[in-house]
Amino acid sequence: TRYFVDHRTVRVVGGQGGGGGHSFYSEPRKIFGGPDGGNGGDGGHVILKADQQMKSLSSVLPFYQGFHGERGGRKNCYGANGAYVYVKVPVGTLVKEDGKVVADLTEHGEEYVAAYGGAGGKGNRFFLSNENRAPTLFTPGEPGQERVLHLELKTTAHAGLVGFPNAGKSSLLRAISRAKPAVAAYPFTTLNPHVGIVHYQDYEQVAVADIPGLIKGAHQNRGLGMAFLRHIERCRFLLYVIDLSVSQPWIQLQDLKYELEQYKKGLSERPCVVIGNKIDLAQSRINLPLLKEQIDERVIPLSALTGDNLEELFLRLRELYDTYVKTEQSRGQSPVKW
Repeated sequence: TRYFVDHRTVRVVGGQGGGGGHSFYSEPRKIFGGPDGGNGGDGGHVILKADQQMKSLSSVLPFYQGFHGERGGRKNCYGANGAYVYVKVPVGTLVKEDGKVVADLTEHGEEYVAAYGGAGGKGNRFFLSNENRAPTLFTPGEPGQERVLHLELKTTAHAGLVGFPNAGKSSLLRAISRAKPAVAAYPFTTLNPHVGIVHYQDYEQVAVADIPGLIKGAHQNRGLGMAFLRHIERCRFLLYVIDLSVSQPWIQLQDLKYELEQYKKGLSERPCVVIGNKIDLAQSRINLPLLKEQIDERVIPLSALTGDNLEELFLRLRELYDTYVKTEQSRGQSPVKW
């Protein structure tokens, strides 16, 4: 079983350059043909490449090395360059070195050279001059670049389901998509983010991420804390899932927004929808009008268990997605597509 991994430390080393050749040309009736040692080939790079088929860093190994360049040959033959090593990482991977961000791979096919290969050495033919007609000097290949990088994955989904444990986020994702996150009657059933795809008739697809439940103090790394708050950063709009069956459900929304704002300023102000879940329960129907009185945002009451009123959520989700696409296009940027 491959488990979901959203951070990984990797040591990368570029391939070593091939050494320069050392030889002198000689054949019948041309004994003193001069130096003909070719240059060595360059070492191969190690390249990180974003691939939308990858959903986790679990397949990334702790060490990668580029292929070495070949040695220079006789008759001025250059050594072959070392092959590049491509490391596939998920879209949304952040690359850090010594705590500083050096690359952010947010688009499919985007590449980052993690370690450059060393330059090939010079053969003795390179050192031929009028002053030195028979050079014996040649240089070895240079070693490849060596780095220790920290990879960090931030899920890139259009919408993020944000709520306290047991609010019904996983059940809702099961109801609106084909994703199958675990559902159970205890807190923190979801330990890893799950992404479900909502399909529309015009073939547009909206990605919805089920973020593990937050608790009070999550921005101080309580509960699952910081490990999953960062996944909310990449979501373009948020779906707050509120459990209507508890007393004073509007306090949940206030606490959730507070945790998001403490983690990153402006995060709670992103476009959002408030979803009142478990409307099939009697207590929820009593609390619904009270919730609408306390908050300014539009509330969509629904039941992830029975499927009541999911159509309204689909329509509102599409409105948010269309607004996001228009905004990105007006800025001259291409929106994220699934």
